[in-house]
Amino acid sequence: MIKTVSQAGLAVNEKLKIQKNSIKNGNSQKRVCIVTGTHGDELEGQYICYALGKYLEKNTDKLNGTVDIYPALNPLGIDSIMRGIPGYDLDMNRTFPGTESGTMPEMIAHEILEDIEGADICIDIHASNIFLREIPQIRMSVPTSETLLPYAKMLNVDFVWVHASATVLESTLAHSLNSAGTKTLVVEMGVGMRITKEYCLQLMDGILNLLVNLEMLTDVEIPKIREPIVSLDGAVGFINSPAAGIFVPEISFGSTVEKGDIIGKIVNPLTGSTAENAVAPCSGLLFTLREYPVVYGGSLIARILRQEDNNND
Repeated sequence: MIKTVSQAGLAVNEKLKIQKNSIKNGNSQKRVCIVTGTHGDELEGQYICYALGKYLEKNTDKLNGTVDIYPALNPLGIDSIMRGIPGYDLDMNRTFPGTESGTMPEMIAHEILEDIEGADICIDIHASNIFLREIPQIRMSVPTSETLLPYAKMLNVDFVWVHASATVLESTLAHSLNSAGTKTLVVEMGVGMRITKEYCLQLMDGILNLLVNLEMLTDVEIPKIREPIVSLDGAVGFINSPAAGIFVPEISFGSTVEKGDIIGKIVNPLTGSTAENAVAPCSGLLFTLREYPVVYGGSLIARILRQEDNNND
């Protein structure tokens, strides 16, 4: 059932509507929320919402509980291919928990938060930006990791990155929900303005596995779920561009690299020369790689999960 979560008046008698597809069956009070489209240039979640909605509509008889799918928290941003909210120059994921009496984005944020609060689990799906590609991963803060990690391991991602609490922005949807007692997992994957179908289907299997583990979905076959690598901040090595130019990767994304390997070259199209090589500072999994080729000195090129610190604990 399609429901309107929040709406606001726009110019020329138009309305902004935030909607969800609420799929419910059985007597269970359990509820899982799938949220995406907070940033208008992150589209990976759109395919997941489509695939999950299609699957659950065909298998509603196997569902016991409620799955709420929110495909577009920032529909104006999606329509205009803008990260933030057009007309406000505002990142929607910096407006939570919002307020009843604030600006339009603040009121919408407040109503979205109220609608999701109380769910058993919320999965907040993001993509990377147009500059970087990310393997499917879940990010969480140290204070929430004890509670969230068991659920993160059900979601079929490759990597769980536990951030130091200082890196967590208090104005995000995930932080606001976790603070209110609604367990919320943030997924990052793919690249901005694109859909990576294989990543979407990978996470889709993970969401179905979560529903099975919550006893909300029965009599379904789930592919084998991968065990993610779990890491703290200190286990991540960063590669920044040593010069300006065009970055040309020399290694496959998602591969394991050795310390000293050339990740890519920064080339000069004018002179036909290589300005610098981008070299791995450590051995490990290459989980982030530059997608947009134009770089300046200091531009992020890659992130590597240090091999010696990899663990599944």
